[in-house]
Amino acid sequence: MEFSIKSGSPEKQRSACVVIGVYETRKLSLAGEMIDRVAKGYLSDILRRGDMEGKNGTTLLLHNVPSTLCDRVLLVGLGKEREFKENEYRTAIKAAIKTLNETGSLEAVVYLTELSVKKRSVTWRIEQAAIVAMEAVYRFDKLKSKQDEVRRPLRKLTLSVQRRNEISEAEAAVVSGQAIAQGMNLAKDLGNLPGNICTPTYLAEQARGIGKTYGLKVEVLDTPEIEKLGMGSFLSVAKGSRQPPKLIVMHYQGGAKKAPPVVLVGKGITFDAGGISLKPAAEMDEMKYDMCGAASVLGTMKAIAQMQLKLNVVAIIPTCENLPDGDANKPGDIVTSMSGQTIEILNTDAEGRLILCDALTYAERFEPQAVVDVATLTGACVIALGHHASGLFSNNDTLARELQHAADDAYDRLWHMPLWDDYQEQLKSNFADMANIGGRAAGSVTAACFLSRFTKKYDWAHLDIAGTAWKSGKDKGATGRPVPLLTHFLIKRANA
Repeated sequence: MEFSIKSGSPEKQRSACVVIGVYETRKLSLAGEMIDRVAKGYLSDILRRGDMEGKNGTTLLLHNVPSTLCDRVLLVGLGKEREFKENEYRTAIKAAIKTLNETGSLEAVVYLTELSVKKRSVTWRIEQAAIVAMEAVYRFDKLKSKQDEVRRPLRKLTLSVQRRNEISEAEAAVVSGQAIAQGMNLAKDLGNLPGNICTPTYLAEQARGIGKTYGLKVEVLDTPEIEKLGMGSFLSVAKGSRQPPKLIVMHYQGGAKKAPPVVLVGKGITFDAGGISLKPAAEMDEMKYDMCGAASVLGTMKAIAQMQLKLNVVAIIPTCENLPDGDANKPGDIVTSMSGQTIEILNTDAEGRLILCDALTYAERFEPQAVVDVATLTGACVIALGHHASGLFSNNDTLARELQHAADDAYDRLWHMPLWDDYQEQLKSNFADMANIGGRAAGSVTAACFLSRFTKKYDWAHLDIAGTAWKSGKDKGATGRPVPLLTHFLIKRANA
């Protein structure tokens, strides 16, 4: 989709459609009032008749509005004016784009971006509009034999700003919004692909493709090289699968040559049956999403490369399958991690931490300024936080606050969870340095405590995205989160 920025009166726009807002109950936004004035009360009459109340997310498409130069005017409900905040704004943008895309408007001028959103700047509104617009038209139907084609899909959006001196910063916001949205689309595509297509080898190919397109150095380590590194924990998970594991390492060099990088680590379990600790059959198909941490890291690398951030970033993606087999991990097995610490595997379905711990040890060699790992790690995090916020754990409060601020800017929310030593007691093992699970109580916390034992040499944060990386039910699919959060975090680091 093509985006542009404009400042001008709505009634003077020669466009297929002009999009304006209506508050409850039946109050036109400023752009709506301007059109209504030249149309001699045409919009007011329609609202007075009760054709639209202004409920958030509702739409009404009008043709041949008098004295306007556009073909159509789309009214979009905003809800109550005093309650118009981030979520209501995003809902209104999404509703507008879906209606435009379904009604044959090849292009449109959107005046919703001029609306005041409490504590949010014009750059936030423009960036979010670009992201939400691309989310609204995203479809994953490439594996269907017959695709439902949109007759005349929306191709161009002009986003309006009130003042001409806002155009420059709005144009920059569109660029970042498009980059984030395209990174999210990549993450969604990878998450939505089935496990028989999106294998560890496929993920490695995608990483190489990004590297080739944007000039990133990409290394893909195979089983012999992973063995040579001593990653016994990672390899133990891969033993149950015929798909060979991969350790993907990507280098984005946007900063000074010797400047320490930020390291992103993404969990890449391309299918998780639970291993010998087999999962229930119901909804096991959703375990193709267990590589969404890896997908979001790949999406973020694409976004920052597109934006040409002045920062060094290394992405580390350990990827394999977790399946039951005669050679698979068994409950009670003990493995030795790259760090030399031994782990008693009490549950083979707690495999994500077993591959991440070796990747986190591997990160030490880059002497990073910070490490952030991203993983669909625990069902316990879904129970704790639901599907609205990702769980944040960190050994450094400053880094945690930095991520929280980035999450707020991106509207990709986090909740800071405890990482107290008290919880470490639950990981005690009679036979190894630690167990890989700590029991039912505080499952997301003990998983983070496990990872923290491999991050002593740098500032580290762990994002548990089990509740936010995908949706179930009728809207089933990957969400592309937390690409917006990670990208904003890196933008701030680059500008520091």
